Amino acid sequence: MDKTIRKFSSNAEQKAETYRYWRSKSPEERFLAVWEATAMAYAFKGVKYDPTRRSPATLTRVQRARG
Repeated sequence: MDKTIRKFSSNAEQKAETYRYWRSKSPEERFLAVWEATAMAYAFKGVKYDPTRRSPATLTRVQRARG
């Protein structure tokens, strides 16, 4: 893994570099990165991630305050 620190002069420049980075990866590498991030998020929450177990479908409604 490349741990080079880069300094950007603008947010747009940083976003463009991030986009170029992920576009340089193969679809398999991008999928694996999402898979690992999902497993880490579940571990952070204290839940063992089992990719073979199908989760029940959930529906959530978020109501924002008017104003």
